[in-house]
Amino acid sequence: MKKMSTRLLAGAGSLAAFALVATGCASGAAPGAGSPDDGSTDVAAGERLAVSLAGEVAVLDATTLEEISSFDSEEFTRLNPAGDGRNVFVTTTDGFQVLDTATPELTDLVFPAEAAGHVVRHGGKTVLFSDGWGETTIFDTDALLDSDGALPEVQSYESETAHHGVSIVLEDGTLLTTVGDESSRSGAVALEPHGDHFHELASSDDCPGIHGEGTAQGEAVIFGCEDGALLFHDGEFEKFTAPDEYGRMGNAYVSETSPIVVGDYKHDPDAEGYLLHEVALIDTAAHEYEVVELDGIEYTWRGVVRGPGDDAYILGTDGSIHVLDPESGEITSSFPVIGAWDGPADWQDPHPALTSDGSIAYVADVANDRVVSVDLATGEVLAESAPLPAAPNEMAVNIG
Repeated sequence: MKKMSTRLLAGAGSLAAFALVATGCASGAAPGAGSPDDGSTDVAAGERLAVSLAGEVAVLDATTLEEISSFDSEEFTRLNPAGDGRNVFVTTTDGFQVLDTATPELTDLVFPAEAAGHVVRHGGKTVLFSDGWGETTIFDTDALLDSDGALPEVQSYESETAHHGVSIVLEDGTLLTTVGDESSRSGAVALEPHGDHFHELASSDDCPGIHGEGTAQGEAVIFGCEDGALLFHDGEFEKFTAPDEYGRMGNAYVSETSPIVVGDYKHDPDAEGYLLHEVALIDTAAHEYEVVELDGIEYTWRGVVRGPGDDAYILGTDGSIHVLDPESGEITSSFPVIGAWDGPADWQDPHPALTSDGSIAYVADVANDRVVSVDLATGEVLAESAPLPAAPNEMAVNIG
């Protein structure tokens, strides 16, 4: 049996105290702008866009792209929507700090984590993963909206060894979580909750370098491997083997109304840089896996989203968004958005990227220090922000 715990956390101070007792690692409170709003302000999905800049996080009106407010942050921060239509997580050295986009306010609420990593939203649960502790933190996605300025009750699960991992909770409560250590990652395990313990349902050690996850139609969950992909569905794991000896998929781009997963794909372990020119297409219903060459289109892992018609939308280095039909593997249309660009020297470096609320894409136009919004159905540019103080890096829409 594997132990889980449930705890009620009243705020950043109590969370930090728990982390200190449980792990022996000190975790001070992250800088904040005061207490969060009382919850009386309602924000519709897509109305606010958070953008990370060097040492700063800006909040923009998602329709006009006018800047509403900005907050000091660390030099490099990652952004992830909480999934409640209002809050965004700013990843700092202290953990997952809550940005309330309605107020807007960078609150002093922090879910402590050492090397805070992946954030997953699915089935009414938001799941945080601490790479430094190997700890999974689970809470009801809407709990922050009703927490009256405090952190909500959470469940936690600690992996046997800390690693760069990810977890997801299915609608029936099954916890899927990766397995690995500081030097390598090998697979995943499915755990069923029973009181304060988890019982193992299934496991697989056939996914070297496991990274990322995505949930397709019917709760078919895909993880990327260095030699293919790993599927969990109907209580069992299934391995898809890449056509190349080294065929790494690190990110899964999914729609919960489509059985087909689009994955980034790299077949040369010695290739320099971060530009890719192939995608993996995984049909979780037909149990088929193929790799498609994009015929001159190059992109990075930050440049793919799913959108209208369950198509994949890929931001190429030519500055255009290319529409990929996952069923045929064909590019069906393209529309220019920004200028041509070169791949980044480091993955953390600002470079053109996409995020989306499902119908509108937000493009980081790094060369012009601005954000551009695009209607994915028509290719029409809807708005352009004024120049920001620095190049936009990561972005998050307050989707619900």
